[in-house]
Amino acid sequence: MKRTMAVIALLLVWVVPGMAQMGMDLFRRPAIAKAFHPAVGKGAVYEETSQRPNGSRNRTMEIGIVGKDSVDGKDAYWMQYMATDEKQQWTGKTLVTVDDLQFHRMIVVLPGQGAMEMPAQMAANGRNTMNEHLNEWRSVGSDTITVPAGAFSCEHWRNDKNNSDVWTSDKVTPFGMVKEIDKNGSTVLVKVLDNVQDRITGPVKPFDMQQVIQQMQQQRPPQHP
Repeated sequence: MKRTMAVIALLLVWVVPGMAQMGMDLFRRPAIAKAFHPAVGKGAVYEETSQRPNGSRNRTMEIGIVGKDSVDGKDAYWMQYMATDEKQQWTGKTLVTVDDLQFHRMIVVLPGQGAMEMPAQMAANGRNTMNEHLNEWRSVGSDTITVPAGAFSCEHWRNDKNNSDVWTSDKVTPFGMVKEIDKNGSTVLVKVLDNVQDRITGPVKPFDMQQVIQQMQQQRPPQHP
């Protein structure tokens, strides 16, 4: 149960704030959304370093666009994300409309469970989380940033509320993010991808929490007295 909820939390905590950092309509939202420019097959790989009480932790995150769709007549794209740390790997994808940066569907691959589509409320929670962050960012100029993927001319965004900085470039898809720094660590671009493949190609079943709990209990090693 804890592992399942941790996976779901990862998808909302890592990806949704990232979407919030990169998004906005010049009239309704902060202009940072102009950095979101999806293109099928394009993506990026990031290295995230977070500071913990017991030391630092590294995680690799791949984000890419793996398909185009439509929602109520609006262009929408399937954005895939794959996070890997020293213990395991998580994979998922969300259907995002371009003009308003809203989540409409969310599919995740839980360890040992296969692909599952999250309830509509889960996507709604993602939208709400993102909207809470949209107005917190302001542009503070431009900088040239050098990361493992190379040197990029970037727009610099600042969030005074949580003491964070993000640098974005139109050369990076889909978020534009080149580097991010906050009180908990940093994230840097290590590679730009030109041929991102959809990793969720098998059957997708509805999310069933009870089934997930039962399967995890069956996989749990027996307890000895």
